[in-house]
Amino acid sequence: MTEQSPVLRARPGGPAERFAARIGGSHPALTFFAALLAGFAVLAALAILLGLFVTNVLVQDLGLGPDDQGAVETLVAERTPFLTDVASAGAFTGGAPLLPVLVGLIGLVAAFKRAWLVAGFAVFVLCVESATYRVTSWLVPRERPDVKRLEDLPVDASFPSGHTAAAFAVYAGLVLLLTSRIDDPRGRIALWAGATILPLFVAYSRMYQGMHHPLDVVGGLLIGMGAIVVLLFACRSAEAAVRAPARARAASPSRGMQAAS
Repeated sequence: MTEQSPVLRARPGGPAERFAARIGGSHPALTFFAALLAGFAVLAALAILLGLFVTNVLVQDLGLGPDDQGAVETLVAERTPFLTDVASAGAFTGGAPLLPVLVGLIGLVAAFKRAWLVAGFAVFVLCVESATYRVTSWLVPRERPDVKRLEDLPVDASFPSGHTAAAFAVYAGLVLLLTSRIDDPRGRIALWAGATILPLFVAYSRMYQGMHHPLDVVGGLLIGMGAIVVLLFACRSAEAAVRAPARARAASPSRGMQAAS
């Protein structure tokens, strides 16, 4: 993973290459951050709309609030010292300091190997997820489950589950980079199984702790997926900007021949 992953290469004629062309020959780093900010703006807007749909339509209009609350109450009723320790481990798996340290170390190793796209993906997938969570939970307040909560956090920041979103964005994102370089189907299946199980474990842990409803963790999973898409777009746009001079040189002889004819 310390070399550029094939999944970060722009598809010829695809959205990332077209975006890089619209930037007009900007430095790959500038193209990366332009695509990153554009993608974040879209993801944040969609996350806010999703939050409004959950709180106003699903919970209020369609009356799913009691079911959402009841699922958490069922988990809370089954609390034991052992399960509480397991849930604490799950919350640790999807939060700080583990994830920031993990992506920071991967980013440093990748930067040392001059795999800039891998470094940018690893670090900024968590940044985009975290920023989206902050904006959404601020603009779409939702009360946390009405149970004894095991953490002292703001009570009106239930949607979305930031831990679940971060776990999916980081673990699934890194596995996506790894599996794009692995041909063995068994290895790919094992890695994706882990990338699926870990976010689900985090989601269960946060509901067990009384911090989120089921709809909140579903929202977190979707935001984590969105953060991966944003970083794929940003990295592919930067990769397209790197290749732009070569494409221009390749096109120059044909244009000269057409002018001469």
